[in-house]
Formats: sequence, C-alpha cells, structure tokens
Amino acid sequence: MRPIEALLEIIRDEGVTRIFGNPGTTELPLMDALVEAPDLEYVLGLQEGSVVAMADGYARASRRTAFVSLHVAAGVANGMIGMLNALRSRTPMVIVAGQQDRRHLLQDPMLSGDLVGLASAATKFAFEVQHARDLPLVLRRAFALAARPPAGPVLISVPMDLLEEDVDVAVPARSPVSGPGPAVAGVAEAAALLAAAERPVVIAGDGVGRAGAVQALVAVAEGLGATVYHQPMNDGIDFPGGHPLYAGMLAPRNTAIRETLAEHDAALIVGCHAFMPHHYTPGSAVPDGLDIVQIDEDPAEIGRNFPVRHGLTGDLAATLRALADRLDVPSAPDRAQRIGAATDQARAAVESAARDAYGPVPMDPGAAAHAVAAGLPADAVVVEEAITTGLRLRAVLRQDRPGSYVHTVGGGLGWGIGAAVGTRLADPDRPVVAVLGDGCAMFGLQGLWSAARYEVPVAFVVMNNGEYRTLKDTLDQSGGASAEHGRYVGMDLTGPALDWQAAGRLFDIDTVRPESADALRDAVASVKDLTRPLLIEARITGHGR
Repeated sequence: MRPIEALLEIIRDEGVTRIFGNPGTTELPLMDALVEAPDLEYVLGLQEGSVVAMADGYARASRRTAFVSLHVAAGVANGMIGMLNALRSRTPMVIVAGQQDRRHLLQDPMLSGDLVGLASAATKFAFEVQHARDLPLVLRRAFALAARPPAGPVLISVPMDLLEEDVDVAVPARSPVSGPGPAVAGVAEAAALLAAAERPVVIAGDGVGRAGAVQALVAVAEGLGATVYHQPMNDGIDFPGGHPLYAGMLAPRNTAIRETLAEHDAALIVGCHAFMPHHYTPGSAVPDGLDIVQIDEDPAEIGRNFPVRHGLTGDLAATLRALADRLDVPSAPDRAQRIGAATDQARAAVESAARDAYGPVPMDPGAAAHAVAAGLPADAVVVEEAITTGLRLRAVLRQDRPGSYVHTVGGGLGWGIGAAVGTRLADPDRPVVAVLGDGCAMFGLQGLWSAARYEVPVAFVVMNNGEYRTLKDTLDQSGGASAEHGRYVGMDLTGPALDWQAAGRLFDIDTVRPESADALRDAVASVKDLTRPLLIEARITGHGR
C-alpha cells in the first residue's frame, strides 16, 4: 500500500480513533486521506500548545497512546511546551510532524527547520524518516517506545512528499509485548526491613496511579500501619485521599521533605521520580540514617538521587501484592488507629478554617478551593492548573478513585484547558471540572475554541486574582526589594483587566460569575448536567488584600 495508507492502517491497528492536530501545507496528504477515513476523527485546535495538551489529557483518561499531527518547525516549536509536560508526566504520545518537501530542503525553504533537533530535548526520541519503505517500521517503533516505561512522547518528522509517493510499502504486524513481571529478588528482604520499622512511611509516586497499583499500595500501607504521603505536586490519585493513613502531599522542597521524613525510621518509595523539588533548598531530601525501599518500573530511578537499602524493579501492582503478602506486623492496627486520629484532626482544622473564610467576592482563595471541592459532582474529574489556589485545593480534596485528579508536574503553563477537553473526550461519562489560575488560562486560551466547537461539556473554573500570585509569594519569602517596597515588576494582570465574561462570549461559551463562596459551590455542583462548556469566573483576593 502507499505510505499514507500505511500510516492510517498502522495508527488504526495501534488503537487510535482520534487525531489531535492543527494542519498546514505539509499535512495536506494526511488531511486529504482522512476524507475517506471516517473512523478517524480529526480534533482541531487553534494552536499547537492546546493540541498537545488535549492529547495529553486524552491519553491519560483513555489509558492509550495519543496521536498528534503538527506542522513543520513552527508547529513543533509551539507544541514543545506540551511535549515537555508529557515527558515529565510520563504521558504516552506519538507525534508526526510534517517536514517540507525533500526536493528543495537543501534550499532552506520557508517553514523548514531541524525538527528532530527542536524536539529532542522535549521527547523520549525524535527521528526523521527519509525513505517511504522505512515509515511503517518507524511508526511501529514509535508506538512501542512511547508506551514503554518510562512512557512519554515520541516525535517522527515526515517530509510531505514522502507521504505522496506512489510506491508500495510493507506494513509490519503489531508485536504484542507483555508488561514487566513482579520483582523477584529482594521482596522478602524488603518486607523484613519494613516490618521491623517502628515508624514506617510510604511515599506514593505517580507511577502507582499510572500502573493501576493503588489498591495494592493500600494493602501494603495497611499491613505496615504506615503514614502515607503523595510525592510533591503529584499528577494524579496514587493513594485514596479519604483514607485514614493519608497525610497529604510532601512539599516540593528538600528541606521540607527531609523534616517530614526525619520522623520515620524506614520509607517505602514507590513509582516516584526522585521527589522533583521545585524551589532550591540545601541538602538532600532524605535524612541520614533513613532505611529506604524503592520500587519502580524504571530501573534508572532506583538510587538515582539517594542511596537505598533495597531497590526492586518490576510491575508495581504485582510487586506490591507480593510485598503485602509477606508482611506480618502485629503493631500495624494500633499504629493505623493513631495515625487515623491525627489525620482526622488535621483535616478537621483545614475544613474549619476554609468554611470560616466563606464570604462574598473577592473570595478568600482557601474558601474558593473548598467551595469547588464541596460542590464537585459524584465521580467528577478535576483537572488542576491553578498554582497557588491549587495547593489549597489539594488540601481539601478527598478523592479516592484513580483518574479523578489530573495535573502536570511538567509546569508548562497553558496545559489545563486543553487537557480538560481531552479528558472529557476520552471519558464522556464523568463530569470534568478544570480549576485554572487566570495566568495559566491565558496561556492556553485557544483551547476554549475546541471545547466550543466539539461541544465538550467541561466546566472551566478560572480563579481570578489578577496577578501572578506565586511569584509574589516567593519574593516575599526571599525578603528582597519587592517585599520591602511592596512593589512587584511584571506580575500584575491589570490595566486592562482580564474580562473572562468577554472571553466566554468570544468563544461562544456560557459564563457565570458567582458572587460568594456558597454561590461558587452551587455553580460547580450544577456541572453534572452540562451539555456544553461553561466558564465559571471565581474572583478571589489578590496579594495583600
């Protein structure tokens, strides 16, 4: 079959039903072929950052590798922020980028460029196909590599004339590959070390949620009677948020992590990419003398940033089940009861403070976050890109089902709107609420167009404080001139003020502007009945107000 026919045949065989893209001239062979391929839906985005973000959300919710089509060097450059997020969040994705016609590449034609060089730092692998006969094999390799732990985006540069060649290419069959088995060596020793601990702690990394290993980790934590923390800035639900052993998220600073872990004598770290601190603080995240058992699907993670007593590589769920079966800790129930009492008390204090702050606009950020959490419909998915308010939201969310919370540790702004659209497209039976900072939302505003075009019923809650609050808070902590004078350069989104009601009208999206925390809670509760997108503007207090 012809190269373009082979491309469509392979992506169908790999489970692709939607192509996320923004086309240009180099994609015309693909766009023309899709006219006769009604089983492949093309999801159009107005800018490549939104396109890749939609694919990211879609891949996570569908648990399948997403497929993206980008246009030449400019499209790859625009999409790189999404690729960086996908790489950090371990999202499997295959990106085919159209390259200029090879017959005049030597002349440095308009729109051409080094697509592989551009994408290499933001992908697991990037490659440019030069011969039509190689395209099918490269595509098969790309899908296999994108899904292999650690998962991530893979980019293929395809010259447009290659797709148009009238040559017959062979399509290799898909090679089913089983996942890794459980770790074999070291499980008994790891179980013995953890069982002997008096103050064990468990750190649940995002690999746990991706691997479907949450319940297996619960069995281990209960078998130990251990306090459980999420990794810093976790991307998903890796341990049930309402479980009595769950104590919240580790702060993304080495000193804070070290202080927390110093209360324990042994730690089980599972599926965690080396803690990934945000702000620099001196020293290791791990205190001296802490005995560590680390389990991961990726052998490169074991002992990567700190020494471990036992490192186990293999399927997380199977390895954790084997570990749980070997645990016999008579003191575990008593420890669990004490931990549960402490977590209940801490949660009650957070709840009380948030409720006490309820009032009219501008709302207290903690009250606004609590109102969103309180109003969430049953089985809702929260897609969060709200920076400072997002931290308050994490403190009050009590979600237990994996996939109910979606974030990107990549940190590339503008991801949230597109990711929410992709999430709802992949799982149309669950309500989706995107909680966005106003600054973050401006980076990905074009994604609202796709939400409106495809009538994707997502509620976009914009936390509007008119500033880059996280930057001001960081400067305040550093004690510099900005904090001394109360003046912050380039951090205010005023003059002209952002009009989110006008943004809704621009994209033909309904909007509401709640006048109190109670009204915000009710607006969020109503999203269970959405049939089209809704923008909810939550006006919250800014810095020092």
